Amino acid sequence: MGFFHKEHFEGIQAAKAEEFIPETRSQEEIKRGLEFGLEAAESIKDRNISCFSRGINPYFAGINTFLKLPYLEDVRKVGEYDVAFMGVPHDIGTTYRPGTRFGPQALRRISALYSQAYSYELAVDLRESLKMCDVGDVFTIPANNEKSFDQISKAVSHVFASGAMPVMMGGDHSIGYPCVRGVAPHIDGNIGIIHLDRHADTMEKDMDERMHTCPWFHATNIPNAPATNLVQIGIGGWQVARGAVKVARERNTTIISVGDAEKIGIEKVAEIALEMAWKGAKAVYLSFDVDCVDASAVPGTGYPEPGGFTPREALKLLQLVAKEGICAMEVVEVAPQYDISDITAMLGVRAILEVLGVMVLNGKIGSK
Repeated sequence: MGFFHKEHFEGIQAAKAEEFIPETRSQEEIKRGLEFGLEAAESIKDRNISCFSRGINPYFAGINTFLKLPYLEDVRKVGEYDVAFMGVPHDIGTTYRPGTRFGPQALRRISALYSQAYSYELAVDLRESLKMCDVGDVFTIPANNEKSFDQISKAVSHVFASGAMPVMMGGDHSIGYPCVRGVAPHIDGNIGIIHLDRHADTMEKDMDERMHTCPWFHATNIPNAPATNLVQIGIGGWQVARGAVKVARERNTTIISVGDAEKIGIEKVAEIALEMAWKGAKAVYLSFDVDCVDASAVPGTGYPEPGGFTPREALKLLQLVAKEGICAMEVVEVAPQYDISDITAMLGVRAILEVLGVMVLNGKIGSK
């Protein structure tokens, strides 16, 4: 078997690193739960348990905010936080199966399983490292894309201008355009976009409207969001619209297919993505469409396509592109009515956690 030292294993190193992660905020949360939720019945030996469920336990109980974080009703105070999660329940931009308006609810509900917010491999506890809140949902207009886009842009702009990092939970991919439009005016220079998807989404219009096949055509019309800083990863299969391909070619975007990733490796893909997205840019926006992952692993989406990344590949790629920091992030196209055992929503939650964890690890976020 040869010689080996178990201390070299990631698993052993991670176990040792956990010892040095503080538990200050978790203890404060327990204290708060006992104060607001009353002490447990006398028969309960664990006196950290409250009578009414407060905090993260049990995972199946409580009010569903993202990671069971505080719900910030007064969004004027969002600047007090490092990260603000917001739902964008908009799905009238879909061209096939609707239902992503229920995506934010699905992501919040299954996020309870991750409400401890601790990554073993990264040795990061997000609750200890970041001040986070859930600001609820944008009030989208169910019968009007453009009015919804205006609402979304205003909401994202408000959060970003406050100093908190906005994390958007969609919703269909048409929200990509208004989300970038909300961020771009606050960037003193160009903004790059890293886009994981099986579809190019660069059409000008689809069925005479700006649909979920169109966000990056319009986002890259924003003066400081040039198409040369748009990197699209995972594009391929039999659903990519030729009109979108034409625009991508004309605007000189960077497209990296799953086949490319197989040939050169995930690490090299991330290296190229970072180089192109950050070239001359002051910030990078991250868009994660769950359908970039093979359809077998993400049944709960509106436009599934076989042949995408494995979940592990996608999560690794997200970690690698997040290490330089991102200004905002969206997770889109989770449609829970088609999901099985919440596995699509679960992947969406993990995508968010991996990005934030790596940013904390690399000192790109966390100061409040």
